[in-house]
Amino acid sequence: MGPFTFAVATDNAAVAADLQRIYQHVALPARPDFVDFDLSVRTRLPWRRFIKPQVDFFRNEQRPFKPLPRDQGYAMLEWGMNWCVANHAHQYLIVHAGVVERNGKAIVMPAVQGAGKSTLTAALAYSGWRLFSDELALLGLADAQVHPFPRAINLKNDAVGIIADFIGGGVFSRTAHDTSKGSVALLQPPVDSLRAMRTPAPPAVVVFPSYVPGSGVRLTSLPRPAAFEEVIGHCFNYHLLGLEAFELLYGMFSRCECYRLEYSDFALADAALTELVA
Repeated sequence: MGPFTFAVATDNAAVAADLQRIYQHVALPARPDFVDFDLSVRTRLPWRRFIKPQVDFFRNEQRPFKPLPRDQGYAMLEWGMNWCVANHAHQYLIVHAGVVERNGKAIVMPAVQGAGKSTLTAALAYSGWRLFSDELALLGLADAQVHPFPRAINLKNDAVGIIADFIGGGVFSRTAHDTSKGSVALLQPPVDSLRAMRTPAPPAVVVFPSYVPGSGVRLTSLPRPAAFEEVIGHCFNYHLLGLEAFELLYGMFSRCECYRLEYSDFALADAALTELVA
């Protein structure tokens, strides 16, 4: 998936079915000689199959998280994949951000949880933009490009129905209820984005999005020093990379325009962002 190879095993039929449903358009090779992340989602104990069944997430047979209810198994797998990359892929500066691309230019959209980042990313990805990620912007230390990681889009609560209505359906995982994030369903990435998942793009614009009811769309220019400082707060590994991360962001912000985006209308947001990369 993008620059990484995952091996996934599970004894949970629902996890296997959702994985197949979401990634049915990915050509799966035979198990390669090298795997970046060897993962499994397994029923916690034999007797827990019947009494409050739970699942565990493992990486290399190490369990980094507490168990979750069985019906949250697929969401746990997707969250675990994000955790693996955010904690180990230090050939990239990793930013908590959605990323979409049009006309060969990537827009990086950092945001806090609940701001509407994934919802906007999903709407754009199904409106002609290329999906890189709704969660992790991978900025290459070697080439200063954004590298695609087009996985399932994580939608929560009302956003699931809103996006389903907007795109006219869509392929979703089963909904996991009562998670730490509420009710969660994962949306299949667009086929065209999967086919182009080896092609990076230069970051052209940094946009900090937030959903504001009734706003339509408001796009406000943001000074680069303020944007620089704010992006650092959204980085997973800036403190580990140190000078390399600083120099990468300095170069990026010397080229990128920066904005705040308040939106409540997907079409208006799409038009405003398209203008930035025209």
